[in-house]
Amino acid sequence: MHSNRGSSVLLFFVDGLGIGQRSEENPLFKIPELAPLAVFQDQTGPEQIEGTLAVTDACLGIEGRPQSASGQTTIYTGINAPARLGYHKQGFPNAELREIIDSHSIFKQLKNEGIEHSVFANTYTPKFFESEPRWKSATTCAVEAAKMRFCRIPDLLGGRALYHDFTNRTLIAAGHKVPEFSPVDAAEILAGLTNEYSFVLYEHFITDKIGHDMDWDRAERHLPELSTLIRETISRLDPSRTTFVLTSDHGNIEDLSIRNHTRNPVPTFIWGRDMENFGKRIKDLTDITPAILDNLTSGQQS
Repeated sequence: MHSNRGSSVLLFFVDGLGIGQRSEENPLFKIPELAPLAVFQDQTGPEQIEGTLAVTDACLGIEGRPQSASGQTTIYTGINAPARLGYHKQGFPNAELREIIDSHSIFKQLKNEGIEHSVFANTYTPKFFESEPRWKSATTCAVEAAKMRFCRIPDLLGGRALYHDFTNRTLIAAGHKVPEFSPVDAAEILAGLTNEYSFVLYEHFITDKIGHDMDWDRAERHLPELSTLIRETISRLDPSRTTFVLTSDHGNIEDLSIRNHTRNPVPTFIWGRDMENFGKRIKDLTDITPAILDNLTSGQQS
């Protein structure tokens, strides 16, 4: 790894995190101390933690409930993928979405701007590489489009990557010989990557699964750990050179009375360098990639 002396952006993607109501069905309201995850429809800015909040449209002008494949494609390219398709695509990208990602992957756009040092910080297990997967996530396609390497178990063991379950408990249960991480352990790794890379992406999707399962017990166990990871990561970043961005592709976990995604807007939470200007740019999911590109290119020039 190289030493990154310039500006950096850490994009923390949380799948299925919408802006809901202060209601009995919303674990973000019922469970205490979940800042900055806990964002509600009646608030105008961040509560309990410094930063900027941009209420972000995930519907993108298309009827129906926002879905993962088209929403994530939009986030990681800046292209309105549901508008291109004419509908919201669930699950994994189809051929048309993969074509959009191949041309407009955020990693590829950064390379074209001369920003070479980026990393998708999520660990892939050996099983992923044993055979060509039939289905690939938008993020996997974005990494492949830029011909970047994937992080693997040795990267995790070396403190250079995290699993999507940042505690490693699911890896351990599957027989991998890795240590269990606390949220603080994971935060130290994630924050440390911003000293090595100009752009760091970390993706977390257990939240979406909790929403689909309507699983209150898991929400009560998991959300405090996730919120701690986010707060501990922020506390370890240098706000003069790093911009922390948290966003999502659609709502889900903010209403555990239903199994479906919601049509709620999603929060884009920004902290650190130039956060006010970054936040003013974000109206919908198409704005994330352009704002990151501008943030990093202006940071290089300053």
